[in-house]
Amino acid sequence: MKIEALLIFRVLFITSILISLGCQRKSVPGVTSMSGIRNIRIDSAIFQVGPCEPTICISPTNTNIVAAGSILDKFYISKNGGLTWDVSSLKSTHGVYGDPVVRMDNDNNIYYAHLANPTGRAYQDEEFLNKIVVQKSSDLGETWNNGTYPACDTLKDHDKQWLYIPDGTNEVLMSWTEFDKYASKDPKDKSRILFSISEDGAETWSPAVAISDLEGDCIDDDFTTEGALPIKTADGSIYVCWSFDSKIYLDKSIDGGKTWGKDQVIASQPGGWTFDVPAIGRCNGMPIIDSDMSEGPYKGTMYINWADQRNGKDDTDIWLAKSVDEGATWSEPVRVNNDAPGKHQFFSWMDVDPSTGYIYVVFYDRRAYDDAQTDVYLAYSTDGGQTFTNEKISEKPFTPNNLIFFGDYNDISAVNGSIRPIWTVANGGSLSVYTAIVEIK
Repeated sequence: MKIEALLIFRVLFITSILISLGCQRKSVPGVTSMSGIRNIRIDSAIFQVGPCEPTICISPTNTNIVAAGSILDKFYISKNGGLTWDVSSLKSTHGVYGDPVVRMDNDNNIYYAHLANPTGRAYQDEEFLNKIVVQKSSDLGETWNNGTYPACDTLKDHDKQWLYIPDGTNEVLMSWTEFDKYASKDPKDKSRILFSISEDGAETWSPAVAISDLEGDCIDDDFTTEGALPIKTADGSIYVCWSFDSKIYLDKSIDGGKTWGKDQVIASQPGGWTFDVPAIGRCNGMPIIDSDMSEGPYKGTMYINWADQRNGKDDTDIWLAKSVDEGATWSEPVRVNNDAPGKHQFFSWMDVDPSTGYIYVVFYDRRAYDDAQTDVYLAYSTDGGQTFTNEKISEKPFTPNNLIFFGDYNDISAVNGSIRPIWTVANGGSLSVYTAIVEIK
């Protein structure tokens, strides 16, 4: 999470502007429509860190309930399918410092994973990033516990976590990167992928275990092991994927995460997981994994989605590979974006609707422009990832500013034909978080 240098820039750049404009958050929702798809502005701010790196989850049992979050500590809740939102901030003695991940279980318990900052002195004290914290709410965000965390080496730095909740269980799966020292250029400092599981709704956790066979550096770049995402498939197997050294890795556990197999390279990622896109301070193409839990014709198929620049530095594309044999072998990548070559598509995220098996991928798209103007597209597949329909879902383009921290990811949730993507919009010094009301039955 590289925001410290951008924070310094903002102090220098906006001090005089803030005197007249103030630095107050603007969070009045705005609703527009375009081709039948409604855009909803959830939150907005000017000259602040965030809102960005948004995360979203539809309740698996009630699609009217949608929970979301953004950095550094924002929580959003909608009780009418995403049309209107209440905004609040999380607090914890462990500190709440971004990289939010929001997920829900079948009882509508909400889990909010984030980075730790217990002293409130980010990048200054050793305690910063000393664990990954998961806070829980059982009343739709009205109240939260202080948070729990897996036992880990608190002298190291912990970053880039993600959660997965198997349907109908009290389990919470979490994977993340452990750095010997975040951003260190010392070749002795290494990074690795960790995993932990809670079997009681994030009350307690198994001790964190390292699952990556290879260690990376700590620079937070292509040779760092990052982007770990877990899933649990119908047969009880747990998988974690991540990026490292221009490759996408997969590991598997068949005993509930206690032991792990040999890391498998399932795809190349030419150019690495971090790459340059004009007007974006940093862009990454870390992998997202999911599986078809429906009773449809592609039941059990596993999918991994990512972005890379295999077609050139001026042509970032979105890709998908699949496995129909429990991860043993993987297909050649399919290009998800269907435009002509030579434009940028980036920051993808994927979800598979458990009721239909349809695949949904949200991403930024510049196919219509010769400059940095950016649209948001939704690609979806109803045939197991063989083909994708691409639809623009944003009302109008925006032009990001690489001097404003834009975040590292977006998110999307799909349940029973209700699809809610979430993304960041940048205009000048302002950042906003949007969703769209998409229904595909």
